[in-house]
Amino acid sequence: MKHRGRHRRRRRGRALRAVLAGTALALTAAATMISASQATDTDDPGALKPLTASADTAALRLTEEPVPREWLDRLSSEMGRPVGVTTVLADSDSALRQAQDCPTADQRALPVEPAATRAYCFGVADTAGLRPGAVTTSGDADDDGHWGAHRVILSGWSENAGAPDGRDLARVAVVDADEHRYAWALLAVPADGGRDYRALGSPVSGMVWYQDKLLVTAGPGDDRVLYVYDVDRIQRATVDGPSVGRVPGGWSAAGARYVLPAVASYRAAAGAGAPRPGGISLDRSTAPDSLVAHEAATEDGDGPTRLWRYAFSDDPARAGLLDTDSLLRAGPAEVYETELGDVQGVLAYRSAWYLARASGAPDERGTLWRQDADGARPTRCEAGETLRCWSGPVASLSLWQETGEVWAQSGRTLFAFPLASVDRSPD
Repeated sequence: MKHRGRHRRRRRGRALRAVLAGTALALTAAATMISASQATDTDDPGALKPLTASADTAALRLTEEPVPREWLDRLSSEMGRPVGVTTVLADSDSALRQAQDCPTADQRALPVEPAATRAYCFGVADTAGLRPGAVTTSGDADDDGHWGAHRVILSGWSENAGAPDGRDLARVAVVDADEHRYAWALLAVPADGGRDYRALGSPVSGMVWYQDKLLVTAGPGDDRVLYVYDVDRIQRATVDGPSVGRVPGGWSAAGARYVLPAVASYRAAAGAGAPRPGGISLDRSTAPDSLVAHEAATEDGDGPTRLWRYAFSDDPARAGLLDTDSLLRAGPAEVYETELGDVQGVLAYRSAWYLARASGAPDERGTLWRQDADGARPTRCEAGETLRCWSGPVASLSLWQETGEVWAQSGRTLFAFPLASVDRSPD
């Protein structure tokens, strides 16, 4: 069962701020050497374009498909009583490094602007063979920013996504945001009537932890677009090995100590025009709270890109699930189109949409835009000579509303910056 509490935020370490400031200055100097002449960076995408035609909105309708309760109960009966996030944190066996102790390559993953105020990195050995993806926090889960006595970050990763052997694994690092320690949980889907489970065979490009549910995007090889997990239904793995599911002697989670079995999924409408969400985030500035998404980037990275939102249910019996009709169908509350292409992260707050755009090249920085119904504004580097001051491969954004910080992940690096600093970007 979930327990909530309020605690004073810890003061930021002066040493860490000094390191981050020094890193940002070095990166700013490097960024001013990057050409800003490319049209894809300097062209103003203008205002968001509302899409209201039924052809645009109907394609975004989702159908909720709960996992049968008897399947989940059978799995719990076989594996043992489920545990919660607090138990996982107490069993954490790995630690994040402070920014000053991270390798140079990980420090360079930080954006030049807006400057990070907190930054950590995962160990090289602990993430070998894994591809970083999405991030969400207990700032999404509860408006006081805590889950019980803890501030928590969930960091999504994928293993061998798209590999020739077809073995895709998705996992989540459950991080204590104060102690900076974490443990792994495998994302799974119940199978065989709850007598087994299989791995979620998708890269993790978006996650939102809302109330007691974790919503995760599914990849293009899946006929669902979102999976739903219950953070109070975490199961223990009992066998340490590379397999997934029931094995001789117990249950295995490909080396992870814990398993999260899906409790529901959302299927997109059939037919052409149904976009797949590439990234998702939570917007607490709407009533009710809403899930926002951007369309997965096309292979050529060209725009336009669709943006939309779904309302969360305000029914206590449907905590953490989308608002649906009697047929369990969820329709979009708003749909927009942006001229930006290659969008890799989305955040919406009040009337503004914040869009992280990839550079298109692994050794170049991306751009960060603030866009609304009136126009668009890029985040510029301190010297104002280039827009390429954002981190390159960032896949998701998550606003911790209690602190006003946005959390993101680039490579092995987790970092945070004030949302207000985006609006203060130099012209």
